[in-house]
Amino acid sequence: MAITYPLSIPSIEATVFNIRAVSVVGSSASPFTGQTFEYKHSGQWWEAEMKFPPMPRADADALYSFLLKLNGKWGTFLMGDPAGTTPRGVATGTPLVDGASQTGDELVTDGWTPSTTGIMKAGDWIQLGSSSSSRLHKILEDVNSDGSGSSTLTIWPSLRESPSDDAAIAVNSAQGRWRLVANESECFVDHTTLYGITLACREAL
Repeated sequence: MAITYPLSIPSIEATVFNIRAVSVVGSSASPFTGQTFEYKHSGQWWEAEMKFPPMPRADADALYSFLLKLNGKWGTFLMGDPAGTTPRGVATGTPLVDGASQTGDELVTDGWTPSTTGIMKAGDWIQLGSSSSSRLHKILEDVNSDGSGSSTLTIWPSLRESPSDDAAIAVNSAQGRWRLVANESECFVDHTTLYGITLACREAL
């Protein structure tokens, strides 16, 4: 059977999940005054590492087969923050993108429950798109909804593509699309016949 990407990661809980936000900002310093000059570029992406607990062969085989299906950096998979599947904000209603051709780090939305304080909280995750178009964004400021159910979200990373008007916004179990950072996938076994696997990945841009 042909492998279709993006894959879904097996439901094996990691003992360690590290996520890192990477921004491309150039800097130079004057050789005469020491004054620095910073240059903000458009590059922003997520990186993550997962360390899985010692596991029996059945679990290890499922996870390692998943890594092999990715074929190094070639394939992609969907993943979100395992500790952030539920928003801290109220997050009720049916949130949608409000208006096409949006760019930058603000997203105008509607469809929320009207007049709600803390409809989303700083640190909550949202997902735009689905499957191969999935993008993972973090809310940077607490926001409320107005009387018509509208709210403007400040997000990181900035929008890479303009979502279409009325596109759905996922607030629960938000995921993005990832690929491995290396072409090698390692699985080791210890003297108790328990297997260990680590996974390092980068957002698929």
